[in-house]
Amino acid sequence: MSPIRSICCLGAGYVGGPTCCIMAQQCPDITVTVVDKSVERIAAWNSSNLPIYEPGLQEVVEECRGKNLHFSTDIEQAIKQADLVFICVNTPTKTFGLGKGKAADLKYVELAARMIADTVEEGQGRKIVVEKSTVPVKAAESISNILRHNIKPGVTFQVLSNPEFLAEGTAIEDLLKPDRVLIGGEETEEGKEAISALGEVYRHWVPQERIITMNTWSSELSKLAANAFLAQRISSINSMSAVCEATGADVSEVAEAIGRDTRIGPKFLQASVGFGGSCFQKDILNLVYISECLNLPEVAEYWSQVVSFNNFQRFRFSQRIVECLFNTITDKKICLFGFAFKKNTGRVAKGDTRESAAIYIA
Repeated sequence: MSPIRSICCLGAGYVGGPTCCIMAQQCPDITVTVVDKSVERIAAWNSSNLPIYEPGLQEVVEECRGKNLHFSTDIEQAIKQADLVFICVNTPTKTFGLGKGKAADLKYVELAARMIADTVEEGQGRKIVVEKSTVPVKAAESISNILRHNIKPGVTFQVLSNPEFLAEGTAIEDLLKPDRVLIGGEETEEGKEAISALGEVYRHWVPQERIITMNTWSSELSKLAANAFLAQRISSINSMSAVCEATGADVSEVAEAIGRDTRIGPKFLQASVGFGGSCFQKDILNLVYISECLNLPEVAEYWSQVVSFNNFQRFRFSQRIVECLFNTITDKKICLFGFAFKKNTGRVAKGDTRESAAIYIA
């Protein structure tokens, strides 16, 4: 099987942009084109004022842009020229219809799959389509069905799952030195060849032992599970903070004590007002909906409690502020230092405020 020489990324947002910038930097022999329908967003990627902020991202873009890294609105041309196409589109929580408030809305993933199927021309041979967006289990099957029912002579598709594990504020470091890279695909000869081809791209800078291959469904579920476990950890230490305040214990000291246990570790044990950002709540609610659909109500209830406690922590913090101000905030001025959900998510006054706890406190 011939190696990957051209990559197209559908979606120039937080996932697609940084991921493909690092791929271009680490794989100078591969042409990487990031495309998006938004003229304004692509113009920003081609300027000195990037549409997203990550420490170190600007330097990577300036190093590679115009060489083997390109940003364009010519989506059809990029798809035609690519050996591999990443789907990096938004998967927000549904706001209406079946699964409202919990299920992931896959309309953009479906549109991307249909665009690929419509654009690829006869005789173009093998195309590897990779879902990078956070999706529910079996989403790859939907993509495969769309591509298969619109197949053209002389064209074959292989659909892979390659979830991202980026944390805002450290995305470049996460991409350069990942804990693991997951690649899921079909357990057929063609599927294994596609997995190997994508793996070869990552092997330009990621050690082989950190590249984990598995079946598609395991890869898709692993992303949701990882975010659910991290959010659960935050809610766990926050629940202990409530006990500490009631007993006179110091939650930071308790966190250090349990973090010294090698089975637990120290990460994500800083008590706070609760988790925010665009991923944790969305992914947990998606997991809750999947569990409900699989007739696993106990599992759904377990994970929904993580979100419930996060909401309780915000309410509890607000209540504490009022109590400390003699149970009234009438005619009093309250200042919030910082409105982003975490540090290093944007330039001054442009931090990421999605689901920020500060919004709920205010």
